Amino acid sequence: MAESIGNSGKGMKLHTKVLLGLVTGALLGVAANVTLGGDHAFVVAANKYVAGPIGQIFLRMLFMIVVPLVFASIALGVAGLGDLRRVGRVGGKAIGYFLVTTALAAMLGLVAVNIFQPGNQLPEEVRTELLATYADDAGSKVEAAATSNFGIETLVNIVPRNPLRAAVDLDLLGLIFFGFIFGAALTMIAAERAKPMVAVLESLNDVVIKVVEFAMRLAPYGVTGLIFGVTSRFGWALLAPLGSYVAVVLGALLVHAIVTNGIILRMLIGISPKLFFSRIRSSIVTAFSTSSSSATLPTNLAVIEQNVGVPPSIAGFVLPIGSTMCMNGTALFEGITVLFLAQVFGVSLDLGQQVAVVVMSVLTAVGAAGVPGGSIPLLVGVLAMFRIPPEGIAIILGVDRILDMSRTTVNVIGDMCATTWVAKSEGVWTAASVPATEGIIESQPKLDETPGEVLVSDADIRPPRQPDPAGRV
Repeated sequence: MAESIGNSGKGMKLHTKVLLGLVTGALLGVAANVTLGGDHAFVVAANKYVAGPIGQIFLRMLFMIVVPLVFASIALGVAGLGDLRRVGRVGGKAIGYFLVTTALAAMLGLVAVNIFQPGNQLPEEVRTELLATYADDAGSKVEAAATSNFGIETLVNIVPRNPLRAAVDLDLLGLIFFGFIFGAALTMIAAERAKPMVAVLESLNDVVIKVVEFAMRLAPYGVTGLIFGVTSRFGWALLAPLGSYVAVVLGALLVHAIVTNGIILRMLIGISPKLFFSRIRSSIVTAFSTSSSSATLPTNLAVIEQNVGVPPSIAGFVLPIGSTMCMNGTALFEGITVLFLAQVFGVSLDLGQQVAVVVMSVLTAVGAAGVPGGSIPLLVGVLAMFRIPPEGIAIILGVDRILDMSRTTVNVIGDMCATTWVAKSEGVWTAASVPATEGIIESQPKLDETPGEVLVSDADIRPPRQPDPAGRV
């Protein structure tokens, strides 16, 4: 029998193995850093020849399947929804949820940074030293910000000139748009003509999910390698001078992840936050270790369908969009960082300007690439907008890796909550839909249990619809 996400057969469950790998990598990395130092020849060699390759192979396996997974899941999601009016309704709900929760996160960040004022606690000599140490890295970020085309061109570029080029460049917004148009076109042709293509997309989607399972078998080792690389080279000495800033960011992220999302889960979705978080543990650990919403997307799709019971038509439509637009943690981080650096450089921002910071944090978070450090170039542009020295980004670069891992985790939790809420609002999911056994959807057979047959469609795991008189899918 095929193995589900969250279940590794007999013995220890997969998510437990992944968590154990994370803890092991962190402990070994910290020990190497403290005893030998991040620049020691042994630590450098361990990262170059052992931990780095193992972690990168795991990451590459996840990135390898992002393009076919996004295209197949979006096209099938749109085709499965059928009525284009329903597609618009589901998309509107999802985007509205993304924007509202991202704005809430940014406002929470601004409240936290105004209360604790971490920028006023940074000594002048420390600021000068950090600026000098990370000047080169900051320069590259400023150059990247100067060449980015965030604005009206971002909107235009959503429509790809060439979908194959969008796939090669990992342009997820362009790929999502093409998948959306492709799926919409499938709903507008005769059902008998659309069925062969739908069957191909279903097969592609199932094959990709199977590859996700292969990748997740490597997850415990990949996570160990990735976390060892971070902790063994991390500038722990920076935690003292930047401790208040790091604490404010991590504290605010934790409050949003647990309190804000907990209220949404309990009040709007109607599920126990404890149960929900326990069912998405694999996604949380993968997000934390990879620092990439895009790399976590394959795991998210498998987890939300198998462990939470959300129908594939909703999950396949909402999650790919969420991986590029639901950036709660990123917006919170950007809001705090802008005000922190304003405090460091003595730039006073009134209430109106801080509201503008919230707006820009939401917009740039949505436009950020779902890869490690993808928000930094856009953050540099926001700093310049409010007359805060862009090179000041150097002050936080030394601790950004741990913050990147944390904000990506919050982004992914937001994706999963959004998908579940949309499914409930559409009447295709309730808390009773959560499978009794983690990692299994009983009504959907595994690929190897139905050789030569098309897998059960999402119509079999939700109440049947009346056939469309126009004969559409």
